[in-house]
Amino acid sequence: MSVEVPVLETERLLLRGHSLDDFPYLSAMWADSSVTRFIREKPFTREESWARLLRYRGHWSLLGYGYWALIEKSTGNFVGESGFGDFHRDIEPSLEGTPEIGWVLACNAHSKGYATEAVRAIVAWGDAHFGAKPTACIIAPENLLSIRVAGKNGYREIQRTTYHGNPTIMFQREGSNA
Repeated sequence: MSVEVPVLETERLLLRGHSLDDFPYLSAMWADSSVTRFIREKPFTREESWARLLRYRGHWSLLGYGYWALIEKSTGNFVGESGFGDFHRDIEPSLEGTPEIGWVLACNAHSKGYATEAVRAIVAWGDAHFGAKPTACIIAPENLLSIRVAGKNGYREIQRTTYHGNPTIMFQREGSNA
């Protein structure tokens, strides 16, 4: 299945498929320890960021959903990424078969409301695409800002667990019947 990545727009953001031109910005964002501090112990290497970019495009081609690059309309700058994935995580309870939403912003885009704005658009796309199927996300308990974004977008805590040995909260959102 090859799917063209749909373009979504919000008031301040353009959400589009990743391109090769995004790689320097994506790589710099994932190499920033203040961005990754709630995700893992050390920032991502350039090699790991490259694999991430390829994974994003692969999701769309194989599953018909994936991640969008977040572009600030006023500047044209890459400010982060967000979308749905199927990561086959080694986590209990399993998320197998449940689209998992995630988001990350470059430091210069923090505290502007971009995460909530992007996630709101992506959840609306997910409701149209997945229908009544629930979606999920996992967030570190210390990441209070992301927990707030999840709550604003209808995600509710369903379980506390561990992922890669770290405490993790699982959230779920019921899909739309529309």
